[in-house]
Amino acid sequence: MLAEGLTALAAVGGTAVVQAAGTSAWQGLRQVVVGWFGREDEERVGIELDRSAHALATADEAEAEVVRRAVQAAWQARFEAALAGLAEHERRSAAEALRALLDAHVPARADAVSATGDGLAVSGDVEIRADHGSVAALRMGDVSLGNPPQPGPPQD
Repeated sequence: MLAEGLTALAAVGGTAVVQAAGTSAWQGLRQVVVGWFGREDEERVGIELDRSAHALATADEAEAEVVRRAVQAAWQARFEAALAGLAEHERRSAAEALRALLDAHVPARADAVSATGDGLAVSGDVEIRADHGSVAALRMGDVSLGNPPQPGPPQD
């Protein structure tokens, strides 16, 4: 089992493949990923990357999210397996190389979100509704529904 940091790094790798497919960044990312997997058959890795890009490009609207998730998970698993198959000193070196190539080929997204502590980060749309006297919120403290108590006599 990989350390949590390496699993997260593999997840970033899988996400990078999905995000770059079909964009101007694809050829550069494809080339460095093929190079990173260089210990394996480079042609085979390139073909699998191209198949992934093709699946993403040809998915219809109804299946697009399922295909994105499947491709991301497949490449995450592939990065994890490659890292897990290495001796500890090789794994450190391979992880550093993967981190560097991802930093170089995956631009920081302006719309990226993050939260710390008790924060909550949401990327995408959030719709919150309250109907028929109900209460709705993304995060809510104490809420009382109903009529407030009748005011009493003035206090002196």
